[in-house]
Amino acid sequence: MTRIVFIGEAMVELSSNGGQSLAGYGGDTLNTAIHLARMGHDVAYLTALGSDESSAELKAKWTAEGLDTSLVLQHPTRSTGHYAIANDANGERSFSYWRDSSAAREMFSLPGIDTALAAAAKADLIAYSLITLAILPEAARAQLLTLKPRLAFDGNYRPGLWPNATCAASARDAAISRASIGLPTLEDEMQISGESSAEDVARYWQSLGCAETVVKMGAKGCLLPDGDIIPPPQVLSPIDTSGAGDAFNAGYLHARLSGATPQEAAQEGHRLAGWVVMRPGAIPPHD
Repeated sequence: MTRIVFIGEAMVELSSNGGQSLAGYGGDTLNTAIHLARMGHDVAYLTALGSDESSAELKAKWTAEGLDTSLVLQHPTRSTGHYAIANDANGERSFSYWRDSSAAREMFSLPGIDTALAAAAKADLIAYSLITLAILPEAARAQLLTLKPRLAFDGNYRPGLWPNATCAASARDAAISRASIGLPTLEDEMQISGESSAEDVARYWQSLGCAETVVKMGAKGCLLPDGDIIPPPQVLSPIDTSGAGDAFNAGYLHARLSGATPQEAAQEGHRLAGWVVMRPGAIPPHD
């Protein structure tokens, strides 16, 4: 079985459903990792949590989802970041974050990180995002970029995590040049470096060496490496779009790792994303 290691930051998720406040968990790489674990893959998550009861509860819940939490490090003083989701009438989401002092930001300075990175280096596939690179100090970011397994990279851009777009683009490009599978979002790429079309994004990522670049275009579908545009199988009226791109990543990777073509994998990604947007939260309970 293919061994996959995701690296990133997970947070406590605050959302609401019918006026009822809900507390869950989420984070771009965590969402994708849990979907893949639910589908039976051998998936580990490398991050850091705190030493408090809330962090222990999160770790226990991830383990119950089928995620290998042996690479989750423990910070002695910091805890887990939080974010809140607000949705408009069309299900489009906006986020508020409290993450500046999260344990994950210091994961590379914790005891056990060398052992965890050595384990990640033995995986068949590692996966992280531009958010992963954003939360790390420069030296840790450089260390992460030296890992050699096959890489799936999501160019998930959050402007507030970067000094400026130029800095973010430099880190993004370094990861693209090491990636085997690229999963950018058109909207993010337009913000970070000004590409005006999915075709421009694909050409740029491929020019840096990421041959299998799949550009996500929201409700319009995705652009595959061969230039085909694959639309979602049906038009939906979303409840909550948070986690949709992460779910697409999981469906796509699941299918590709199972031997499917990119066209088949794109349909699998759309189906899983469609399931997520019709439920509240970035990683809805498995039903």
